[in-house]
Amino acid sequence: MPHFSAVDEQGRVVTEKELLGKKTVVYFYPKDSTPGCTAEACNIRDNYHAFLAQGYQVFGVSKDSQASHVKFKEKYSLPFPLLSDPTTEMLQAFGAWGEKKLYGKTSFGTLRKTFVFNEKGVLERIIDKVDTKNHAAQII
Repeated sequence: MPHFSAVDEQGRVVTEKELLGKKTVVYFYPKDSTPGCTAEACNIRDNYHAFLAQGYQVFGVSKDSQASHVKFKEKYSLPFPLLSDPTTEMLQAFGAWGEKKLYGKTSFGTLRKTFVFNEKGVLERIIDKVDTKNHAAQII
């Protein structure tokens, strides 16, 4: 697992060391409260019991602010932490920041990717073709 330090919506600092000991899903998404990101977060929320039953902890990550994460989490009753990475250091460390093409225009931004780690922090799988409406099934 790459080294990182990010703050969750409650202001708690989370590092890669704190994720060891449990299977972990880290999913990166472009922006709070947009249609695709909301569908993805709500699909994970609706299947959260399955993640817990299999021993997974889940973290969503975007470059949105803590305040934005608080609103997003409250509005959709998300039961997992949302990490804020405004500097894109974590996004870059995971390879979830890069060139995107939309309507013929090229820009840099968050790449929608999910990383699944075992209890020792060893990467088991990367999902880079995310189906936002059925993402939990892709992971589990």
